[in-house]
Amino acid sequence: MRVGKFLERTADRAEALPRPDVGTAPETPLHEAVLANVPTPLLRSLRDQLLGPLKDYDARHNAELMTTLTAFLACDGSWSACASRMYVHVNTVRYRIGRIEALTGRDLSALADQVDFFLALRGA
Repeated sequence: MRVGKFLERTADRAEALPRPDVGTAPETPLHEAVLANVPTPLLRSLRDQLLGPLKDYDARHNAELMTTLTAFLACDGSWSACASRMYVHVNTVRYRIGRIEALTGRDLSALADQVDFFLALRGA
């Protein structure tokens, strides 16, 4: 199941969450509050569906796809910032992101897919 559909199905739970006052930062980031209200089996399924192929590939090839994905998202999708953070050439990042996309059928230039991966990593 795509995360977009999952979020649609859990919209009612989001309505029940306390809303922060305007102008103040919430104590808990919204993504953490949302993830806390997701049933564990559904979160595990999302994690396994998105991250399972990457973990398997890493185990077989020592490719650092999970590390690269985490760094790429932490760098807001910047190839060069990710390469600097990981001390690798930018083409290495491009290759690894290409492998991630090929293994998962997702597009890391698309915000929706970035969010799916971000939530899967946080729910891991």
